[in-house]
Amino acid sequence: MSKICEITGKKVISGNNVAHSKARTKRRFYPNLQTKKFYIPEEDKYITLKVSAAGIRKIDKNGISACIKEAKAKGYMN
Repeated sequence: MSKICEITGKKVISGNNVAHSKARTKRRFYPNLQTKKFYIPEEDKYITLKVSAAGIRKIDKNGISACIKEAKAKGYMN
C-alpha cells in the first residue's frame, strides 16, 4: 500500500538532512497516516480508510459523506 492519504491526497515528499557543517543528504518526509474505520449512516456500513491526521480533522469538521464525495471528485479515492 502506498503512503497517500485517501482524503487529502497528502503523500511522501523528499528533502534534505542538513548537518551542522551544511552537508546535505537526501531524506523523505512521511505524512502522519492512520488506518481508521468510519461509519457511513447513508449506506449503513463501515469503511476503512488510510487517512492523515489532517484528514481526520477534516472529516470531524465536514462529515464523512462530504469528504468522500470531495476526495472522489479530486481523484484521491476510487
